[in-house]
Amino acid sequence: MRPLPRESAASYTARLAAAYHLSPAHLLDGLHITATGSPAAPHATDLHLSCEATRRLAAFTRIPPAHLDRALTRRLPPAAIATAHTATARWQPLAPAVQPLPACTTCTLHRRPHHAAPAWIHPTPGLPRAMICTRHQQASSDPRHHTPLDIRALPELAHARLTARRPPTAASLSWATTITTRWYDHHQHLHNRWHTRLHQLTTANPHLTHGPASPTLVCRNLITYPETLTLATTLDRLPAYPLPPAQQTAFLHDLAGRLNLPRLAPADHDLLWQRLTTR
Repeated sequence: MRPLPRESAASYTARLAAAYHLSPAHLLDGLHITATGSPAAPHATDLHLSCEATRRLAAFTRIPPAHLDRALTRRLPPAAIATAHTATARWQPLAPAVQPLPACTTCTLHRRPHHAAPAWIHPTPGLPRAMICTRHQQASSDPRHHTPLDIRALPELAHARLTARRPPTAASLSWATTITTRWYDHHQHLHNRWHTRLHQLTTANPHLTHGPASPTLVCRNLITYPETLTLATTLDRLPAYPLPPAQQTAFLHDLAGRLNLPRLAPADHDLLWQRLTTR
């Protein structure tokens, strides 16, 4: 059983154990891997594996250790695990901001053995925090909602993901995410477009309204995904010093065109204006 690309180690271990009708603890014990900590839901817990534990898991699944390491995108384990020469594993709780997201259900079912257990994957590095499967038109952006969403009514999401050939820098992506989050929360600039997008998502996914959190919050990163990516790549063009007034006007005019807005005139307290005038 091969993991999905960027699948969390906890998710893969849980799915592998379920395929053999075992718990993750019983699977690790059967591989003579000593586990510490308490496993929770696969998305809420990370599993740190020592090199020997990874080797044993790779031997059991017949996957080369290097391939398994790349697929699982292992996070840097604690020093006690990283330097261990024995087969050890540690369950570690994850903060919501770094939890993996639900993977495309169709992609998961296509992996042998065809088991219905859900998978959890980490978002693509360097892009806005979301999982978008352009092949099967599913997406997710918040671990509080455990089921991917049908996005066939929003082709702009898949288009933005497909055209993201060169990820923006981490600094520009951080600025862009903060700016679009503020715009979204305060109903600025793109509110009508984003409100329509939210309505389309809830119409196509009626179960959203019965989830543990408001669709407005659960879907925020997904709804703002295209504009966040556009803003981040545009901010990459800015120099490392505040723009003079004439260049500020030109930049805002260009950005408005990229965002399909007739004009863009941020107020002094707008984070975009602060990015243009400070460094």
